[in-house]
Amino acid sequence: MQGLGGTIVLILIIAALFYSFRVLREYERGVVFQLGRFWKVKGPGLVIIVPAIQQMVKVDLRTVTMDVPPQDVISRDNVSVKVSAVIYFRVVDPERAIIQVENFLVATSQLAQTTLRSVLGKHELDQMLAEREKLNIDIQQVLDQQTDAWGIKVANVEIKHVDLNENMVRAIARQAEAERERRSKVILAEGELQASQKLLEAAQTLSGQPEAMQLRYLQTLNVIASERSNTIVFPVELLTSLTQAIAKGKQG
Repeated sequence: MQGLGGTIVLILIIAALFYSFRVLREYERGVVFQLGRFWKVKGPGLVIIVPAIQQMVKVDLRTVTMDVPPQDVISRDNVSVKVSAVIYFRVVDPERAIIQVENFLVATSQLAQTTLRSVLGKHELDQMLAEREKLNIDIQQVLDQQTDAWGIKVANVEIKHVDLNENMVRAIARQAEAERERRSKVILAEGELQASQKLLEAAQTLSGQPEAMQLRYLQTLNVIASERSNTIVFPVELLTSLTQAIAKGKQG
């Protein structure tokens, strides 16, 4: 009996020693409680725990990548969309991450979902589609402020998908087509305006120089003659004025 009792005691001692020694990796920390009260944060490396008096909870300090499931969001212009995102966060204060919240992973996930709906609901659909970088920053800042009390740092938020129903997709396509048509008409009108301005300048220049007008008239007749084999009759006044202009040019 004494031998059996000694063996049991030896086994218990070995088990206690085995339980007392913990090894924490470089990215792990141990939040140690002594008789139910917080004592200290230990690690990394070898950590000794007093059995039955101390308990340790391991915390991973690496960045966590968490998918935010698709959320039904109603934009400020009353458009219903489904938005999914991904958040990147890590524990910076193991003590608060264990003491201040029951499960920081679940809490962060739920907070991310509600924040996503709240922030995006303040913007119109066009902003959701065209200003994702700004929305990502807005969501990240709100999350980071609220999770700071839990010892968590939200490093980044990325909106992955903004899903629209078929009717809205067709409406956006029609809107884009109308916008392209509007731009085309604006460009055409600007071209017509510039052309009319150039024609006006040319007319003013020719009206101040009759000789130039006569030469332009001859060039026009030459173009007509090259396109059609018709007989062209030159007015006598035109030939007379052209001869006078040439004579003046030689005298000058």
